Amino acid sequence: MIDKITNPAAAANAYSTTTKTIEAPGMDDGKGESFGDILKNSALQTIGTLRAGETASAKAVSGDASLPEVVQAITASEVTLQTVMAVRDKLVGAYQEIMRMPV
Repeated sequence: MIDKITNPAAAANAYSTTTKTIEAPGMDDGKGESFGDILKNSALQTIGTLRAGETASAKAVSGDASLPEVVQAITASEVTLQTVMAVRDKLVGAYQEIMRMPV
């Protein structure tokens, strides 16, 4: 059974720690971002965008935000959510394809 990831940043941190302890031949000597860091930053940006959309929606309900601001924040949230869902679908598809491979 697959556990639900409740904290993407924690998962990215765990992956980052793993990649730092296991060095593969030809890996960069710590220069630049690791794959785990990229995942972590992407997850944090995604969470920030979704929270901005929620904040804009709350401000719209209370009358503190203009319509263009609300539409822009919600559109950004929608696009971000669609991107996350597309990446998730690709990852699940890749996992299923790997599981179908004969050993």
